Amino acid sequence: MNYFDIILVNPILNVLVAVYQLLMALHVPSALGFSIILLTIIVRLILSPLLHQSLKQQKKMQQIMPEINKLKEKHKNDAKRLQTEQMALFQKHGVNPASGCVVMIIQIPILIALYQVLLGSVCLTTKGAHSLCLPTANAVNERLYFNGLKLHELWNTSFFGLSLGHTPSQLLSQVGFGIVLVAVLTASLQLIQSKMMMAPAALMPKKEKKSEEDFATAFQTQSMYLLPLMVGFFSFSLPFGLSLYWNTLTIFGIIQQYIIQRWGGLVDWFPFLKDTQESKYQ
Repeated sequence: MNYFDIILVNPILNVLVAVYQLLMALHVPSALGFSIILLTIIVRLILSPLLHQSLKQQKKMQQIMPEINKLKEKHKNDAKRLQTEQMALFQKHGVNPASGCVVMIIQIPILIALYQVLLGSVCLTTKGAHSLCLPTANAVNERLYFNGLKLHELWNTSFFGLSLGHTPSQLLSQVGFGIVLVAVLTASLQLIQSKMMMAPAALMPKKEKKSEEDFATAFQTQSMYLLPLMVGFFSFSLPFGLSLYWNTLTIFGIIQQYIIQRWGGLVDWFPFLKDTQESKYQ
């Protein structure tokens, strides 16, 4: 067992089992599926202060975007002066452009550990499965800290008739074409969150000719569409239980994004949302 498992994977697995045992004691149906949802929320709540700080920094960055655009226009031929003026502007408004990277670096190992726990929890086979697969109750119990948490039998991986361990593509013949909606929903939620994270078009500089910044903007736009497509594809190809995890993660992110920044770039697609948009860009 490696240090990553000891520090992150095993603690998260213990929380998952504790939530599962509680739901079983309350006779909640499809306990494992709801345990995945609750565990994802718990982990996201723990990370919430970090993400909250990152979103506040992003909000400040969007607030000063018009001033940044003016500096770019004023010093477009003097990169060194532009950098100096931007740093002064950041200090004046208390903006740390690197804060988002720091938060991401902290979050990524935790989210990877959460993903590994959930992937191992919904595995159904003992051979040819993922290396983290926990196909028996003993495999789970070996990683638990307290005897009171130990499982007498492996959990039922059914979630309202759908197997959490099967992919939507495998469930297609059993459930029908409607299972494709899982991938569509996952991709749609990811697209909404990605668009909300972008600044409204009103804040973006108007350019008369192409430049390196145009390339960066085009790359950001392409990424906004590419990521949801990739997530949708993976949700169709990976166990259904992971779609529960990802959709819960995304919905929580959308809610937190709305609390801090309201609708963000989503107002470009749905202008009627502009009426409810916080006047934070004034």
